[in-house]
Amino acid sequence: MEHQIHLFGLNHKTAGVEIREAFALGDRPKLGDLLVHGDARLREVLVLSTCNRVEVLVADVPGRDPKPAVLAAWAKYCDQDEALLAPHLYEHRGLAAVEHLFCVASGLDSLVLGEPQILGQLKVAYRHAVACGTAGVITNRLCHKAFSVAKKVRTATGIGASAVSVSYAAVELAKRIFGEMAGKKAMLVGAGEMAELAAMHLLNAGISEILVANRTYARAEELAGRFKGRPVAFEEFISRLHEVDIVISSTGAPHVVIKARDVRGVLKARKHKPMFFIDIAVPRDIDPDVNSLDNVYLYDIDDLQEVVEENLAQRREEAARARDIIRLQVDRFGEWVKSLAVKPTIVDLLQAGEDIAHRELRKTLRRLGPDVSEETRQALETLSLSISHKVLHEPIAFLKRRAREEKGDRFIDLTRRMYNLDREGVPPDAHADRKPPKDDDFESDFDATDASE
Repeated sequence: MEHQIHLFGLNHKTAGVEIREAFALGDRPKLGDLLVHGDARLREVLVLSTCNRVEVLVADVPGRDPKPAVLAAWAKYCDQDEALLAPHLYEHRGLAAVEHLFCVASGLDSLVLGEPQILGQLKVAYRHAVACGTAGVITNRLCHKAFSVAKKVRTATGIGASAVSVSYAAVELAKRIFGEMAGKKAMLVGAGEMAELAAMHLLNAGISEILVANRTYARAEELAGRFKGRPVAFEEFISRLHEVDIVISSTGAPHVVIKARDVRGVLKARKHKPMFFIDIAVPRDIDPDVNSLDNVYLYDIDDLQEVVEENLAQRREEAARARDIIRLQVDRFGEWVKSLAVKPTIVDLLQAGEDIAHRELRKTLRRLGPDVSEETRQALETLSLSISHKVLHEPIAFLKRRAREEKGDRFIDLTRRMYNLDREGVPPDAHADRKPPKDDDFESDFDATDASE
């Protein structure tokens, strides 16, 4: 039963950016809708599409391989050649697909180990599948389980506790120096991608204001506007340094732009209150002699990279603990999936018992005649149904236990044949020439522990 779950995808490990761009599906991919409601007629499909991965989760009938349909539809949707996609595709089936999805939700398969954004992206993908009608029993259960597993991993491990990007590490170091960031001000010197990320992390940390200085003033205005800060003309930023507590510089200039003598004057204007300088430029923007000044803390890109590497090592250790949690939850999900196979048989078994009870009740009522009161009739109906359910209780309990085993389908098949739930025509003399079975014949299927279960 578990093999009805399939996962196909490509990510930053299996495909370069050109391939990922060619087969990207956008923020609201319609591929799942096409696979379920189009010619493929698959049962359940969930599509996760981000900048670093595209994955198609399929829950379909056992025995049918949905890979050809997924490949063809995906390539056609992107107006690309199927042969271009196939070499970069990875595939997981059964519980391996479940484990992979749990790892993705928990950030263990991300470009940045432990990053939390992927969980939000998975939730968006699930909501889209629900809205399009491509999510069913298995997809619903699997996604909600993935969300709870990711939460458990976050709370039980330190997978996301330490900074693993240079910009984030810089802000974390600032928090160590200043403690509370509320009331502090920062200046970005340079308005590139690194500075933009640092601004985002500063705001998340509670910084009160951000000043932005850039050689192109329009770019300084743009970035300052996005973060509700103030632009500063590049020619004036040295004279404004006394206003801020934190300076993050990433200009890309070929020479130093902040000299030690400049900072001495700034410290005097600030009455020697502490300042934190972060130089994430290569070559360096800030004179290394700045670090020799009292109440000044200077970190460059190498210092930050060391912090990042230490934190990554810690995350890898936490990732091992996270995988233990995931494996346990995968096993539990596998038990639930196996239980799906036995439910129709249990329903059929109970229905067969109730049908017999009702037939025998009608015979009894005819023999008792027309004078039977309604109260007596209801009492007899309750009695007959109760006997039917009690007689079937142990067989059903046994079937549930055995269905969770590796070869549980054998017991489901045996039960259906034993109670003739599929209404197969059996000739009266079908077993006339067979010898009665010996006790040993049952030992391979039913061990001694079954009697006590």
